[in-house]
Amino acid sequence: MKHTSKIEKIVLFLLEQQGKLASTLSMLGQEHDVLIQQQDGSKLSQLQQSYVEVGRELLRLLVFVEMNAIGVRKILKKFDKRCEHKFTNYYVKTRANHPYSQLRQIFKHLGISAVVGTISRNLVDLQDNRASYISIYDQPALPLPDPIIEAINHAVDRLTNSTDFLHYLGKHALILPQELPTPSKDHAAAERYHLMSLLLNLANAFLYMVNTYIIVPTADDYSLSLGAAATVCGAVIGSMAVAQVFSSVYFSAWSNKSYMKPLVFSSIVLLIGNTLYALAYDFNSIYILLIGRLFCGLGSARAVNRRYISDCVPLHLRMKASAGFVSASALGMACGPAVACLLQANFKFMKITFNQDTLPGWIMALAWFLYLLCLWISFREPPKEEMVNVLPQKANSGQIENGLVQNSISQPLLSSAEEKQQDEDEDQDCDNSEESAEEIQKPVTSIVSAYKLLTPSVKVQLLIYFMLKYAMEILLAESSVVTTYYFIWSTSNVAIFLACLGLTVLPVNILVGSYLSNMFEERQVLLASEILVCLGIVLSFQVIIPYSVPQYVFSALITFVAAEVLEGVNLNLLSRVMSSRLSKGTYNGGLLSTEAGTLARVFADSTITLAGYWGMSRLLNVTLLPSLFICIFSIIATCFTYNSLY
Repeated sequence: MKHTSKIEKIVLFLLEQQGKLASTLSMLGQEHDVLIQQQDGSKLSQLQQSYVEVGRELLRLLVFVEMNAIGVRKILKKFDKRCEHKFTNYYVKTRANHPYSQLRQIFKHLGISAVVGTISRNLVDLQDNRASYISIYDQPALPLPDPIIEAINHAVDRLTNSTDFLHYLGKHALILPQELPTPSKDHAAAERYHLMSLLLNLANAFLYMVNTYIIVPTADDYSLSLGAAATVCGAVIGSMAVAQVFSSVYFSAWSNKSYMKPLVFSSIVLLIGNTLYALAYDFNSIYILLIGRLFCGLGSARAVNRRYISDCVPLHLRMKASAGFVSASALGMACGPAVACLLQANFKFMKITFNQDTLPGWIMALAWFLYLLCLWISFREPPKEEMVNVLPQKANSGQIENGLVQNSISQPLLSSAEEKQQDEDEDQDCDNSEESAEEIQKPVTSIVSAYKLLTPSVKVQLLIYFMLKYAMEILLAESSVVTTYYFIWSTSNVAIFLACLGLTVLPVNILVGSYLSNMFEERQVLLASEILVCLGIVLSFQVIIPYSVPQYVFSALITFVAAEVLEGVNLNLLSRVMSSRLSKGTYNGGLLSTEAGTLARVFADSTITLAGYWGMSRLLNVTLLPSLFICIFSIIATCFTYNSLY
């Protein structure tokens, strides 16, 4: 009854604020009609700003609703844990959809859509009317406040779990949103924004992914030519991931001070690494080959790419830039093997060998040299942002004064100090990840602090991310060895096969982002995708002799596509449930996910190299066993935390 009365209090407060916003819009509407007839440009600008202010009030109200919806979910999760009964799913489904339920007002956005529509329509109408009569000699019209409308729409999407392809794809970058964007912060980001710099930032992400996968079709042949076993290709491919484990941390820290310097350093290191990779053939040294790939991993600036988008792109462009980052990475993944397919020449120039093994290194060295020149000429270092310690203000009366929603809606009504202390006394382990109001603005300062902010459901999702990256790396890294042994495929055949797999990334994300994520709950898609990945791994085992091409291609396609669907849904869930403190600083959510995925690649590539000691005939089954075990374990973990994954 206590929490029921609290929910009722929230709902009544929500309706009261919606009514005041509606009244304000009604008065502005009357003024709107009069000013449209008078055609007074200065007053129209004031009216336009008034609509913007109402939009900000609505945004704060939506944040308030979201905070309390999260509070309700946390209470239900604690109930499940203490009573050892999965009551949450039943409770939310029955209460949130019942026509007489108070929860319906919290989990749905009844009445809010009308306010959003009124603000959007009138802003567009004002913009059109002003443009029709303002002279080129008059003061130019104020730009349409797209960031406000987009922020409101994103807040509504978070409440309803609805999405579109752009929003869905943008979340893959795991650039976590801050609690409530302010005009000053968005204005600062607009001043730091430079289109050419953003394009160069995305080009860095594209080239790095090309660099990662361009050697996959030829790594086994290169290892053999240097006197090593074909399965040493696992170490060759994986050495880049080993170095990336460390480079992600120092690049993330470096991006606190500069963006251009780490990008320049990254390009130089990658230029050196690819040159060493190519020269290893003439020096006949597997060690130079491995050192070259280690240098390539040390040049991984993906943490800088994410940070630049988060800090230097205005709010209304940030989702598009995030989607561009993911698309550039996916395109690079497909282009890497495709480029390798074209590099079939074999000649010498000044005693340096150029063939299918060394050309990937020379091509990427040239690409990074050209990129470095463009970076030096066109990239603009953003001005340093002044760091201001902003602490949340305490809640006050909760009234609207001068048309502004006051700070009471920035604090959830469900979390009083007494209730919080009582919850901590009863079940401390449930509250380890919850932040106090004083600490919510502070970024974490160590990997240990970041780990403490992870809830059990987030840890399970990081495990799922590890699993899918492990399975994908096993599939991609050993493809050349497996297909050569069983099917006698040429380098061109392997490259075409890998390129076709890579090209499925964007179509699959379009299908999931535009349709499946709106038809089913994300946790349902998550579990179904895990099962499909498990099915693909099972079908990949060599049980029937001879091992056939249709079996390999079909099972690989199921595994890869299901893993892509799983990655998208997994990162969407992570972006929604991770702590807001992980949206900034060195040890952010993007770094944690990158480290989990990179470690998975390291373990997968090490597995391939170690499995080579059992012989080529056992390589496939030996490498698939760990993938199957980790996949089954992640499915079990998902089932145990299923009710908390929403």
